[in-house]
Amino acid sequence: MELMVRDGDYVPDDTGGFRRAEGSDGLLQRVLWKLSIPRGSFLPLPELGSRLYRLGRSAPSEREALARQYVAEALADESGLSVTGVTLESGGTLRVALEWEGEALSVALETEGM
Repeated sequence: MELMVRDGDYVPDDTGGFRRAEGSDGLLQRVLWKLSIPRGSFLPLPELGSRLYRLGRSAPSEREALARQYVAEALADESGLSVTGVTLESGGTLRVALEWEGEALSVALETEGM
């Protein structure tokens, strides 16, 4: 089980604790977490995170291809998860289509300011 995060904060439950996510919801929490953390910023696990923070340094024509590469790299250790599509919108929203255990899933995150 994963702790649920929304807008960078843990989501409280009704008992003074935090909500937990299971199954595909837990997977999506891990995906967003891995995509949001700059790769190499957590010394005990240098392979954790993504290089999406580098997108702003590359030419606009290269960004979507790099985003695909960075997403695949960040999620490579997720068993049974396939990245089926990555789209980078002009405003900086990254949309990632996934498949996990036969279920189509998706996440979106803002890359501006990463």
